[in-house]
Order: sequence, then structure tokens, then C-alpha cells
Amino acid sequence: MAALNAAGYDDGLASPNAHPLRAEMRRWVADRKPASLPVIREFFLSHRAPNSGAELSQYVTFALSVDGPPGFKPKFKASQAPPEAAALEGFGELMARFHREAEIDEAFRRAQPAFEQVIERYHRPVVEAVLEANAYLRNPTSGLRGRRFQIFFDLLAAPNYVLPRSLGDEYFVVVTPSPEPRIRDIRHAYLDYLIDPLAIRNSPALEKKKSLGELAQASSLLGEDYRNDFVRLAGMSTVYAVEARLDRSEGAKFVEQMMREGFILTAYFYESLPGYEKQEQSFRLYYPSMIEGMDIAKEDKRIAQVQFVSERAVRKVQAAPPPKPVEPVGVELTVAKAEELYARRDLAGAAAGYRAALQQDAPKSVHAKALFGLARIAALEKKPELSQQLFERTLEMDPEPFERGWANVYLARLSKAAQEMESAAKYYRAALAVAGASDGALNAAKSELAGLPAAPPKQDP
Repeated sequence: MAALNAAGYDDGLASPNAHPLRAEMRRWVADRKPASLPVIREFFLSHRAPNSGAELSQYVTFALSVDGPPGFKPKFKASQAPPEAAALEGFGELMARFHREAEIDEAFRRAQPAFEQVIERYHRPVVEAVLEANAYLRNPTSGLRGRRFQIFFDLLAAPNYVLPRSLGDEYFVVVTPSPEPRIRDIRHAYLDYLIDPLAIRNSPALEKKKSLGELAQASSLLGEDYRNDFVRLAGMSTVYAVEARLDRSEGAKFVEQMMREGFILTAYFYESLPGYEKQEQSFRLYYPSMIEGMDIAKEDKRIAQVQFVSERAVRKVQAAPPPKPVEPVGVELTVAKAEELYARRDLAGAAAGYRAALQQDAPKSVHAKALFGLARIAALEKKPELSQQLFERTLEMDPEPFERGWANVYLARLSKAAQEMESAAKYYRAALAVAGASDGALNAAKSELAGLPAAPPKQDP
């Protein structure tokens, strides 16, 4: 995305919802004048898509289909590569050059606080949405063995996109900046990740109902993948039916809209789910009986009465709103405002706010947040000694798990930069031991600890 922005990708650039990191990265690349940029610009212009959504989509698919830096090698054989990625043949070689010339490793390191903030914003509601889906489907794990569901945040793309991708055994959701977290869209993708394999597993039974799929051809909104694959259509209809049961207050209206958009089995599955809810089997075991109970003649008559629409409705169905959070006051409000300034990279304003918080009476954990903020600013300003001191003071102030986990990760990185590998390993292990630490801190500690070079053997005196 850094390369595309430098090459002319301007969609949503002026939007108030564009993330500040996007402008920073454009300046970063411009300052380094990578020699590969003119060729990348030519490649970008010669592969323009018919609309902005399709343009972003093809590069997201490419990014998820390669193994990343430094080589950007394809994950799939040519015959198995997603069509969107295959259409960008040759882009990987350009990315390998650009990654080196534009010093993207260093840029990404400096961008970590921006990603950490977004991940922290999404962490709790996403966990709650996943638990809600698992509880309803009585699903004890995150899906079929060997498959993974992953969420990526793309802060350099145009705002307000949620792009799900199923590639091999991995299901991805790529989320771009938006005014409010896109939790409902993520829950939808997670339900698809869980339910689509069940539809495929029950494809012989669904194929017996395939004649109903012909009635969906009249929908102008239905994508080709659903028109040509009745099993996929049935699976997505089931997803929408489950969503409607989870969002009960607007469920019936939502089902009607999905039927009118071409997902013609949504009503049947929606009406069948109360029976599932009253018994004890998991959805995985109950689903075959739902398929078996589908009356083709009855559904044919129901679908024949559907008036398909030509425009999708704005999705307004929501689960019951969570309790309104208590607004911060006093010193907590001071820290919260400092965090907002830090997110906008007003480092001077943020530092002043953090220092003001330290002058006020407050629990140790609140002062720890302020020290943690000052430590991050010192790190960005390339003041490693001050940064280390502030992170160490953070740990002394009984910080909450988020600050404790990340403070240890930052101290490990500072030790690594100072070639103190034993100390770095100690801090990474301390981060991994923090109960309740954010996934970002835990993943960083785990991967970076594994990549630490072995400490040289000690010499005898």
C-alpha cells in the first residue's frame, strides 16, 4: 500500500476518515526516492480497475497471496493462484525492490503505535462477536482443524472497506479505516468462515435442492459465484439467517431484504433455526437435518413471490447496543486527550498532556498510562536512554495488562538494538507472561523472541 500510494492511488485520500499514517507514509517514500517507483507507477497505471473498490481488491488479494518481504514469492502454484493475484504477475519482483529501496522495514517499525491503537480499539468487541457466534453455533473451537481466521488492518487504504478473502485454508478479513469499528462486518465474515465449510460438507444433500437456485438468477445483485454455485448460495443464506437470529429486533426485516437481494434460502433457514435453538446438538450436527427438511415445492412457491431489488440496502441491523461506557473525568480525561493527540502525531501536545497527568493525584495504573505515553514519544524521537527509563518506570507503577505487555516488548526491542540479547529475551518472556496482555503484544513478543540471534558464549577470564 505504501508503493501504491506513491504511485498514484488517491482514492479516499481527502476523506476525514483517512488515517494520518497514510500521509506520513507518502512523505516517507517521497523522501527516499526509490528507483523502482517510476516502474511501479507505470505498472499501477496499466492495471487500473473499473472502479476504486475493484482496484483495492486486486492488490489486497495479491498481498494475501504472497509470502511478504523480502522476496514476495507466491504462496500458490500458478494453476491455484486467485485470478486477481494472477492478473498482477510481475508485481512481486517490483515489491521486493521497493521494499528495500524505501526502507519499509524501518517505516513499519515506526508505524507500530498506530496499528497497536487500532488493534486495541477492535480487540474487545471482536472477541465478544466471535464468542457470540461460537456460542450460538455451539462451536467449541474457531472452525475446522487446520484452518485459520485472521483480521488485518490496512491503514494506508481508502476508508470504509471490509474485504473478506478465503485463500486455501486461510480466511482473511482486511479492514480499512472507518469512523466506527466494523464489528458487524467482521462477525458476518466469521460466520461465513464457520458455516461455508459445513455447506460444502453437506453438498450432496444440497445438490438435491439445486433446482431452487434457478429462481435466484432473476436477481441483478447476486454475484456470479452465487449464481453458479448453489452450495455457496445456500451457505451464505444460512449465514444471513443466523445473523438475523442474533439481531432479533430487526431479524424479520433483514431476512426479507436478503431474500430480495437474491439469497433465496434465507427465510427457510431463519424459520428453521428456532428448532435448532430448542435442542442440544451443535449446529454442525444439526445442519444436515435442516437441509433434509427443506420442502422444494414450498420454497419454490415462497421464492416465486419475492420481488428482487436492484440496489442493496444500507445495513442497519445491529445487535443490542452495549452499555454506554463511562466517560473519563479528571486525570483519566487528561490521559485520554493526550492519547488522541498522540494518535494524530501531535507529539508535543501529547507529551504536555501526559506530564500534566503525572502532576495530578491518580491511581498508579493511570500514571503508568502517562509514563507509557511519554516512553513511546521518546522512542519515536530516537531517545533510547530516556525511553528505556520511562518504560522501566511504567512497569514500576502497577500498569494494566496492555501497558505492562507492550512496555516489556519495547524494552526488549531497546535491548536488542543495544545488542543486549539476554536482556531482550528476558523482556520478551516477561511480556509473554502477562495475563490479559493484548494479542498484538503477545504476537510481537513471540515472533521477535524466536528471531533473536543466539547470545555469544561467555569467555573465561
